[in-house]
Amino acid sequence: MTTVAFTPGTEARFAVARHVADAVLFEGYVLYPYRASAAKNRLRWQFGVLVPPSWSAAAEEHDFQLTECLMEPRTGAELAVEVRFLRAQRRTVEELREDGTYAPTGELRLADRVLVAWDEGVEERVTLVVPVAELRGDGTVLPFTRPAAEETEEVADAQGRVLGRLVRRREEIRGTLRVSAAELDGPYRVERLSVTVENTSDWTAEGDTDRHAALPYSLVAAHTLLRIDGGSFLSMTDPPEWAKGAVAACRNLHTWPVLAGEPGRDDLMLSSPIILEDHPAIAPESPGALYDATEIDEILALRTAALTDEEKREARGTDARAAAVIELADTMPPEVLERLHGAVRSLQSVTGPPKPAGNILEPETPWWDPGGDTAVDPGSDHVLVDGRAVRAGGRVLLRPRLRRTDAQDLFLDGRSALVEAVLHDVDGGVHIAVTMEDDPGADIRREQGRFLYFKPDEVEALEDM
Repeated sequence: MTTVAFTPGTEARFAVARHVADAVLFEGYVLYPYRASAAKNRLRWQFGVLVPPSWSAAAEEHDFQLTECLMEPRTGAELAVEVRFLRAQRRTVEELREDGTYAPTGELRLADRVLVAWDEGVEERVTLVVPVAELRGDGTVLPFTRPAAEETEEVADAQGRVLGRLVRRREEIRGTLRVSAAELDGPYRVERLSVTVENTSDWTAEGDTDRHAALPYSLVAAHTLLRIDGGSFLSMTDPPEWAKGAVAACRNLHTWPVLAGEPGRDDLMLSSPIILEDHPAIAPESPGALYDATEIDEILALRTAALTDEEKREARGTDARAAAVIELADTMPPEVLERLHGAVRSLQSVTGPPKPAGNILEPETPWWDPGGDTAVDPGSDHVLVDGRAVRAGGRVLLRPRLRRTDAQDLFLDGRSALVEAVLHDVDGGVHIAVTMEDDPGADIRREQGRFLYFKPDEVEALEDM
C-alpha cells in the first residue's frame, strides 16, 4: 500500500508545511515568459530530479535522496512521512482531419490560446505512518508504483466545433521509500532518523537517448515531509551545543532537512533539494505562485502584464498553471501590486536616542543623514583620476575589466559615459554614478536615479567635447 490517511492533527500540520513545500515542488516549473517556445523553458526540471538507475549511470544524475536528521521521540511516538514529487506527463497535440481521424500537429490555434506540445507536472504523494519503535534496526521498506496511463481531451472552438485533441501519456514509475532509526550513545534520548527515497524504475536508456526521454520515468522535484507525533526534531542548521557532533555525523545526500512550520515548533521537518533555512515561509505579500524564483514577484507581475496578446495566448495554451499566472497578472489590483514593491523585516535601529514606535525602536534622527551632512555633495564633489578631476557633468571612458566583477564588463569596456554624481560611502569609498552616452533611455534612468556605478580605477577621464 503506498498511500495511507493521516489523522486530522497530522494532516493539519502537514498542510502548514505544504505551503512552503509547494514552492519547492514547482520551483522553475514554467519560467517567464511562460511559453513553451521560450528558450529557457526547453530545459526544465532542475531540482530534486530522481532519474531511473540506468540513466543515473549514463548521465551522472541521482536516482536517490538520503535524509538523516535527529529526533527526540517520547514513548509511543509515531512518525508520519510524506514523499511528494511531480510526474512528467507528456502532452501532444493532434488535429481533426476531414476524414474523422486525428493526426499530430505542431499547434492548435483557438481564440484565447495556442495549444502546443508540453510536459505537464502531475503531483504524486507516497505516505507512511509508523510507530518510531518499529523503525529501529532494519526499519521499514515501502515499495510504490504509479502505473502507465493515457488520456485524451477533445479541443473545441467557441462554437463547439471539435478541432482536435490533446493526448496525455504517463509512463510507469517505480520507487522505494526506506525509513529507519538508530539510538545514539550518550545521556540524551536522541535517535538518528534515516529516510531514503529511490527511483527503481526499470526503464533502460538506449543508444543516444537524451534526458528528455528519461524524464517521464523520473521523480521530479522530490522532497520529503516528516512529522513526529510525540516528540521533536532538532535543528540541523543550528543545533544545540551538545548535539553538534551528532548532527555533523549525519549524512544528507541530494537533499537537506530543515525545521518547518511556525517558529517555535519542532514537530515538522522538510527535507528539500533546495537549501532553505529553518522555518521557511512564503512572503505574505506574494499574490500567488509565479514559479520563476529567478525573478521577484513585482518584476514578474509587471513583465507578464506587459506581454502582447499573442504571447499571452501562447502562454495560456502552454500550461494551466501558466494560464493562471497570466490571469493573476491581468487582474491584480493596484493595491496588491504596490505591496510587492518591497518590505523590510526584522530591522530595528540600535543607535541614537530611541523612542517606541510599535514594535520598532526609532532614533530621534538617523545615525547619518546625507542630506544634513554639509561635508558631502554628490552634485559638486569630485575625485581625481590620473590627476584629473572627475565630477558631475564630465565624461569618462569605462574600463571595468580591471576588476572583472560583473558579466556586463564585457559589454561596457571602452564605452563612454556621462558622470551624474560622485558619491562617498560611510566607509570612505568613492563611487562614480554614470549613464551611458548612447543610451536612449538615459533621461528615464536619470529621472529615476537608476545609474551604473564604478570605482575611480575603473574609469579614464575624458576631455569635455
